Amino acid sequence: MTELILWRHGQTDHNLVGRVQGQVDIPLNATGLAQAAAAARILASPRPDRIVSSPLSRARTTAQILADLTGLDIEIEADLIERSFGVWEGLDRAAMMEGWPEQYAVWHDGGQPEGVGVEPRAEVARRVGGALERIASQAGEGRVVVVAHGSALTLGATRLLGLDPTAWFGLRGMDNCHYAVLRDSARAPGWLVRTWNKGDAAPVGE
Repeated sequence: MTELILWRHGQTDHNLVGRVQGQVDIPLNATGLAQAAAAARILASPRPDRIVSSPLSRARTTAQILADLTGLDIEIEADLIERSFGVWEGLDRAAMMEGWPEQYAVWHDGGQPEGVGVEPRAEVARRVGGALERIASQAGEGRVVVVAHGSALTLGATRLLGLDPTAWFGLRGMDNCHYAVLRDSARAPGWLVRTWNKGDAAPVGE
């Protein structure tokens, strides 16, 4: 059995006030550190075989808290970086709506806004999904915790499930420091979603 535990990083100040982060490197705040510590105690048992993280510090710090508990090293995978939101990074939704009302409406409806530098959903799914496939192919009969970001993990999982990221929106973005468990399957699409957006109070295998 190959198991991927997809873990979103803890809270940052941008998360707290509703600002888009994207690829801006924002650190965890005190709440995020506490969230990561609580979740790491759950994810440390059953023991993971590997920890793979996005290069952004909010993911690496989250991963390090688990690494400190397990004694594992953190592997950095560049393709797990969050979706780029272009000129919207650092802004809240009110500023996005005021400055780019047409593009915001397209994005809000799941489309691809033009002229603001937002990375297409299909490209994010290809990039992150490809990274998850590589990680899984190297895992063998193992359990890997993958620490990354809300949009990145949702779109990467969509790719693993064989679904069209431009037309299928069946997975909601995970909350800060929540996680999902995916296991390989002999049946199409090759993966089974055991749980999605689980909080720190619930055991992994529940």
